[in-house]
Amino acid sequence: MDEGPPRTDPKTDTPNPEAPVEAHAPRDRDGKIRCDACPVMCYIAEGRTGACDRYANHGGRILRCDPVTILDRTMEAGGKVVPFMAGEWDGEMMARPGLFVTGVGAGTTYPDYKPAPFIVASRPEGADLVTVVTEAIFSYCGVKVKIDTDRHLGEEGDFVRAAGEPVGLVMTAEYGSQMLSLGGVRHLTGGSKPEGRVTCETLLALCNREAVELEIENGSRVVVQAGHAPIVDGTPETRMRVGCGSATIGMFATQWQGLVDEVVVVDDHITGVVSEHQAGKVIGWEDTGIRIKGRRSTPGRYFKVAEPGQGWGGTNIDDPLSILGPWNPKKGARPGLRLLMVSTTGEQAAYYELDEDLTPVRRDLPSRLVPSVHLIDENCEPALCTVLFMGGAGGSLRSGVTRNPVRLTRSVQAGRTRVTCGGAPVYVWPGGGITLMTDVTRLPDGAFGYVPTPALVAPLEFTLPRAEYLALGGHGAHIRTLGDILASGGEYGEALARAAPDPANPWPLDDEIVPG
Repeated sequence: MDEGPPRTDPKTDTPNPEAPVEAHAPRDRDGKIRCDACPVMCYIAEGRTGACDRYANHGGRILRCDPVTILDRTMEAGGKVVPFMAGEWDGEMMARPGLFVTGVGAGTTYPDYKPAPFIVASRPEGADLVTVVTEAIFSYCGVKVKIDTDRHLGEEGDFVRAAGEPVGLVMTAEYGSQMLSLGGVRHLTGGSKPEGRVTCETLLALCNREAVELEIENGSRVVVQAGHAPIVDGTPETRMRVGCGSATIGMFATQWQGLVDEVVVVDDHITGVVSEHQAGKVIGWEDTGIRIKGRRSTPGRYFKVAEPGQGWGGTNIDDPLSILGPWNPKKGARPGLRLLMVSTTGEQAAYYELDEDLTPVRRDLPSRLVPSVHLIDENCEPALCTVLFMGGAGGSLRSGVTRNPVRLTRSVQAGRTRVTCGGAPVYVWPGGGITLMTDVTRLPDGAFGYVPTPALVAPLEFTLPRAEYLALGGHGAHIRTLGDILASGGEYGEALARAAPDPANPWPLDDEIVPG
């Protein structure tokens, strides 16, 4: 490979941005050498690592401790990371289109005066592409956590704490799930040192799919782990609700017709009553004279029947009869009337019959109603925790891609540059900047790191046509072939390792990219 232009301009002796960057030769101090891979700039003794545990002094050079992860489509899904061996570096391997260099283990552009660690040329199906690979340092980042549970975890805006430190807040609830927003620059850098440290540790653990215990102010304790069921106040969740009370009535009204005279589906948000609900009216359900405490919205739909909590349907009640008022005999209430009350997950169900005083008396659940309760349970999806990493990929890291950073932002927003995280797809928010989100379960294991500034480190790849890359003002002299990377590695002397891509992910080099 051509060595390219000299590292300094011979006339001015200033750094040449087009020159290849050589291995570090940092300044010595008392036998230690300085690492400049993040703003902390640790002095590291021989054989030791820096504060982040990601870079080490090995033989007087700063090296990346973890291997660069290269996705290999020929590896079986679920296989372990396998080191590359010298014998594999044959011509066929080097030319293989089924390899993709990720940012996992690649090293960083920091202090951002230099090109990205790897700028890789590829020609999948004849397309002339370039992938710019780096590990990005994110001070502006956080996670959005979706917790599938009907139970009340906390009020909107309540602080979420880890190890006693505030790390985020409760967001608006979604359908069958509670939502948290954790991290962000104000928790990482705007509070006390312990708050920043704990926030960074919490984000790192969640992004690497580890379990974290969180305490919600004036609310619950919940153990969150991406891809696993949440544990709320010591109790594992098994299912998320089938729908609100009204939706449950709509889905199953015909299943109950003829088996029972009234059905109430208890729900913190919208409690449903089949005899009043439009679904019941359409199929000819008779009035029962039932009265529900709460605010009537539309027929058969009630708000605020109780306060949020850990009881029936996400309310604070253990006795469902507490939401009922007196029955009205003028509107159909009569002795012997049969009533089923059930929650939106089917976890709680109770059967009653009205006595001579029109008072509900609990009876054993008749066998004829058991299948309908089980049907609610069957239609509830498994409860899981979802963790989405969210970060602003702006700032100076873009200079590792191009000498004119705003052009990269515009290319990403126009769809001409595709962004991936460890080979996983991301969602890029519209509007200014490069604000992205990705599901952490779709990245390779251990994809995230940290620096003690504090900030997270995440893999990042930009893939675009070569012509587009050069038009952006990209670092053309640093474009390398895959074969050269396999043979000689990168600036930080990393080892190389193969990993199977997540079968749910599109192949990063297959999807159409808008030509420049």
